Amino acid sequence: MQRVIATRPGIESTDAASAGLVDDGAMRTEFAFELPRGYVGPDGTVHRRGVMRLATARDELLPLYDARVQENAAYTTVVLLGRVITSLGSLGSIDSSVIENMFASDVAFLQDFYRRVNAEGHTRIAVTCPECSHRFTADLAGGRLGES
Repeated sequence: MQRVIATRPGIESTDAASAGLVDDGAMRTEFAFELPRGYVGPDGTVHRRGVMRLATARDELLPLYDARVQENAAYTTVVLLGRVITSLGSLGSIDSSVIENMFASDVAFLQDFYRRVNAEGHTRIAVTCPECSHRFTADLAGGRLGES
């Protein structure tokens, strides 16, 4: 399987496919994102840009055996996101302790992002302008509001 990373303007990559130079219809297995607020690391660095990979059946099954999930089913999200996020800023590794310490708005963003890439296979959403009713698509992995 070819590794393809979806990117957006402003995210640099050394991989030709992730730089948008290759659009050969290959299945995308990783998706770049930018957190609305950002994770504040132990050293005070704010990490916003990351990559999430597609989940496997194993990713969704293993949390069920985790004692923290058995105590509190809501913890499933924390364990699952810790497994599928492959990078975040300059952090060396991502695990449930990173997810636990994220702002709630960033976790909500990641939950929606996870659902979109795993259920729908893309990060695009249909949007209708409230003023002119023009319909277009926007990419959730794209720039933050107000940025071009």
